[in-house]
Amino acid sequence: MTRLALYQVDAFTDRVFGGNPAAVVPLTAWLDDALMQSIAVENNLSETAFLVPGAEGADHDFHIRWFTPGGEVPLCGHATLASAWVLFNKLDWPTDTLGFHSRSGPLGVTRKENGWLELDFPNLAFDTVDTPDLLRQSLGNTPATEFFVPSDTNYMLVLDSEADVRDANPDMRALKTLGNQGLIITAPGQDCDFVSRYFAPGMGIDEDPVTGSIHSVLTPYWSERLGKSELIAHQVSARGGILKCELRGDRVGIAGQAAFYMKGFIQVP
Repeated sequence: MTRLALYQVDAFTDRVFGGNPAAVVPLTAWLDDALMQSIAVENNLSETAFLVPGAEGADHDFHIRWFTPGGEVPLCGHATLASAWVLFNKLDWPTDTLGFHSRSGPLGVTRKENGWLELDFPNLAFDTVDTPDLLRQSLGNTPATEFFVPSDTNYMLVLDSEADVRDANPDMRALKTLGNQGLIITAPGQDCDFVSRYFAPGMGIDEDPVTGSIHSVLTPYWSERLGKSELIAHQVSARGGILKCELRGDRVGIAGQAAFYMKGFIQVP
């Protein structure tokens, strides 16, 4: 049996039991993919991040992968934020910057003042498409057109108001049959620039509490619509989270806080 350290951190919040909980498992070498998937299922959190140090001379400090209970995903914000928090605060990373290599290319994290961490993520392109009938049936009153993000197969629906986002109650069984990663819903915010929620039942997550990666799409959309590059976002799930976003050409800055919950050990074959 192998004994591995496991950390759990609540991301995009300044308090325990808020934001989005992520598990972080630092490794010296990759485990078998099936074993990492089993660990993610056992953790039963929206994401478990696995980290392996970069090779000497590499252009990144760590390689990072993310697994939901339903499978591996190409990009994850909150578990990257949680991983950086662990490296900075529990594993004595010596500088204020970190570089990760991922399936979505290079990602960066910078330690800011007052406990804020800023992700450097890609600006994800999206296309305008007709809203699938199955999605319209699942959510009820929806626009005739929406947006599709090819890189992660998410749909994004823009609703009229924050109340519409908060009140949405999609049919998860119908969403699961869409065969894509998930659904973002968003609208202008009352006390912030925009709000959102995210549903991914096909990946084993009915509703994700706070999803950093979807802000790689939301930030360029709302930046253009509102005519500003710096935005404050609120993901209005039950746990909720605040994000500071900035459009920087082909990159997006996504900043949040984090709260440490626990460290433990797992025994794996």
